[in-house]
Amino acid sequence: MNEHEFKTRTKQLALRVIRLVEALPHKRTADVIGKQLLRSSTSVGANYRAACRAKSAADLIAKLSIVEEEADETLYWLEILIESGLITAEKLTNLMQETTEILSMTVASIKTLRERYKS
Repeated sequence: MNEHEFKTRTKQLALRVIRLVEALPHKRTADVIGKQLLRSSTSVGANYRAACRAKSAADLIAKLSIVEEEADETLYWLEILIESGLITAEKLTNLMQETTEILSMTVASIKTLRERYKS
C-alpha cells in the first residue's frame, strides 16, 4: 500500500467514526466516549500525514508510534462502546477490523524501519 492509499484509508476511518459518533444516543456517557473516540480516530490520519513529512528515520518512527498509539486507543473506545451496551458489536465489526488493519500495518512499518535503521 502506498502513502496516498494509506492517507485515504486513515481519513476514511476518521470520517466513519464521525458518522458513528453523530449517531450515538444523546447521553452523557455516549458524549464522553464519543469525544474520546473522535479525538483518537481523527488523530490517526493527522499523525500519519505528519509522519509523511518526517525529517529523519528517527522522526518517522516517532511519528508512526503516535499513529500506533492513537489507532490502539481508537480500538479501546470502540470496545468500550460495545461493552457498555451503547452499540452492538455487529454494528462495529467492520470499523474495528479496519482499525485493526491500520494498526497492524503501522506496527509492521515501525518494525521494518527499526530493523533497517539499526545502528
